[in-house]
Amino acid sequence: MSGARGAPSQARTITLPGAGLNLAADRWAPPADRTPKGVVVLLHGGGQTRHSWRRTGERLAADGWIAYAVDLRGHGDSDWAADGDYGMTVMIADLRETIARIKAVEPAVPVSLVGASLGGKVALIAIGEDPTLADSLVLVDIAVSVERSGARRVKEFMRGAPEGFGSLEEAAAAISGYNPHRRHGGSLEGLRKNLRLRGGRWHWHWDPAMMRLDRPDDEHADSAMSAAIYARSRAAALALRHPVLLVRGAHSDVVSDAGVAEMRELIPQATVLDVRGVGHMVAGDDNDIFTANLLGYLDGTLEHDHHDHHDQEVR
Repeated sequence: MSGARGAPSQARTITLPGAGLNLAADRWAPPADRTPKGVVVLLHGGGQTRHSWRRTGERLAADGWIAYAVDLRGHGDSDWAADGDYGMTVMIADLRETIARIKAVEPAVPVSLVGASLGGKVALIAIGEDPTLADSLVLVDIAVSVERSGARRVKEFMRGAPEGFGSLEEAAAAISGYNPHRRHGGSLEGLRKNLRLRGGRWHWHWDPAMMRLDRPDDEHADSAMSAAIYARSRAAALALRHPVLLVRGAHSDVVSDAGVAEMRELIPQATVLDVRGVGHMVAGDDNDIFTANLLGYLDGTLEHDHHDHHDQEVR
């Protein structure tokens, strides 16, 4: 495993184009005297922000990679969609615009997409439908098929505090209730970046229109949308010829053994990595283990023309 460590690179916050709106991003770069190994674009999950990748971005830069962590539309400091469109098609269009800009300003080096949950689904479909977009793909606890119970639990968490929280401690308790596998007790400063104080209460830093908080549930429409995204994801996976790493939390309620088996059939060149002791939020639950294995995988994609399929389990 690669793991060269130096002084943490300082992120530079920039603006990247999406499909008709602007996206906020942090960029980390290796030391000026190092030739970059490549570019890694980090896409967070639904309801998160680019700040969830801070430690990963620092370590990627220390290892020689240029890293971009991007706020998806409606999240963090990126623009909210004026028309309320947060569908898969427009998020994929955002990613295409973003990658085009990154390739225009960076050296001619490999580009790897790393996507967690929603960000992974966007990346999977985008690269499957346009193989020139990037050179490799890392999926963090997301697959073509997702478990309905796990997806429902994510949705319920995101919709669970429409009036916000009275304190950062209340927000931390909500996260702890959703994610009991994560080690807690650290500073609240990192959490502060995912919340905004409005009217004396702390609210998640994303557009409520994403979860249709102003409209009643429509299970029929949700089911039809899920079926369409599944079909598109499956077709994209079948088309993939890139190196692919699937990182799954051993306690995940979103990616099941059956979901992994389907991914093996659709993407036979994929490597599967199970991380013990963590759930759906793999990179946050155990960032050291996740990033160490990510670095090793990325370095390996430069050294070999292809990967044979194999499974791993790490602590």
